[in-house]
Amino acid sequence: MEQLQPTLTTITLPAPEETVIKLEDIYKIYGSGNTEVKALAGVNLHIQRGEYSAIMGASGSGKSTMMNILGCLDSPTSGNYYLNGDNVASLSSRQLAMIRNQRIGFVFQQFHLLPQLSALDNVMLPMKYGGIDDQEGKKRGIEALTKVGLENRLYNKPNQLSGGQQQRVAIARAIVNSPLILLADEPTGALDSQTTKDVMNIFADLNQEAMTIILVTHEHDVAEQTRRIIHFKDGRIIDNE
Repeated sequence: MEQLQPTLTTITLPAPEETVIKLEDIYKIYGSGNTEVKALAGVNLHIQRGEYSAIMGASGSGKSTMMNILGCLDSPTSGNYYLNGDNVASLSSRQLAMIRNQRIGFVFQQFHLLPQLSALDNVMLPMKYGGIDDQEGKKRGIEALTKVGLENRLYNKPNQLSGGQQQRVAIARAIVNSPLILLADEPTGALDSQTTKDVMNIFADLNQEAMTIILVTHEHDVAEQTRRIIHFKDGRIIDNE
């Protein structure tokens, strides 16, 4: 008699949340002895892929130091920083530069655009540093500028753009390499209320596309548009909503 084989039903389980950033007992200490200052004092933090978070805190709270470490612009005195599973806490300056170019997008309060270059050429700069050829770089640059609504301003120089348009160019430059995370340090600090709204709408749209975004801000109304607010005080996380 033929033995019947059981019928197997394939069940698709939801993928587990993927940790993009994992900080373990991060310290950043300046000076020594009586002059020692703990800018960060034992910070532990997990950020999942696709999160949209804000970091808040008073001046001297450690939020800017935290942003520098998250962006691989500085290294912790001690502790582990895992970025997409790789411990980047003790990498060399050259290795950190590669990480910044390939995995991290930056947006600052000041736009840091080169005045002699067009919007498109400014956006293409990270790809030139990364060794991407001009044809591919131009294609990606146009796509990034289109994503932020500047497809009609490709060849305008910064002095031909409003402040809000310049910040959108900066955002396009930050996302052109499809970074693992987007870090924004006071991105609306120099903008009026309407332009702030426009920029925050762009961030929301990017997050809807599963981009992981972390922004530092002192503006509560800006922070409340994110999905998680991380409060710093005296180099420590005191609240993690």
